[in-house]
Amino acid sequence: MTKADLNKKPEQVSAMFDAVARKYDRTNDLLSFYQSRLWRKALTKTVDPKPGERVLDIAAGTGTSSMALKREGVEVVAADFSKGMLEEGKRRYPELEFVFADAMKLPFKDGEFDVVTMSFGLRNVSDHKVALAEFLRVLKPGGRLVICEFSHVAGLLGRLYLWYLRKVLPIVSKMFSSNPEAYDYLGDSIAAWPNQAQLKSDIEGVGFRSVSYRNLTLGIVALHSGLRN
Repeated sequence: MTKADLNKKPEQVSAMFDAVARKYDRTNDLLSFYQSRLWRKALTKTVDPKPGERVLDIAAGTGTSSMALKREGVEVVAADFSKGMLEEGKRRYPELEFVFADAMKLPFKDGEFDVVTMSFGLRNVSDHKVALAEFLRVLKPGGRLVICEFSHVAGLLGRLYLWYLRKVLPIVSKMFSSNPEAYDYLGDSIAAWPNQAQLKSDIEGVGFRSVSYRNLTLGIVALHSGLRN
């Protein structure tokens, strides 16, 4: 598998994630210095699933984020467009419902979910605004959106972070990943991604209200949330 370019062709990105599925969670923990676990806890706290709610976790990968959301009385659907990730997820978490899904054309009816969440997947969609409109469509009135995504660090720390992504991450990924090209793509896609304020504007632009965000780990990651009318 060659390095996927930033045009984000679905078949390229899907194949890239197929190749790293088995070691994906472990590698992410190592490359993030275990911050990924803190980010997942922050997402779960923000979603705050309640009994009787139906939650759609898009780009769920192997289902680690979905399992963190599962509570008694809460139905969680783990969706992803990488068949390799879905197969690994079903092996690890047979109690979860896994669905093959393209974020830009979700296989669900209007207003099916109380919560839609996506962690570190919106960057990989060829048109994230189309995906955001789909998330709005499948939410019930008053439903909640929570997006956890890599973002931008300001100032000198931001320059140091970009240096890490471009120089250090490729070297470290060769040590731990079965497909280091995927992590070259990771760094490139983070650098090209809209900043916190722009993503907030994009979410509002498709129809969400009460949109806000908060930075995690100095802005390396941002949590955006909003409501459907």
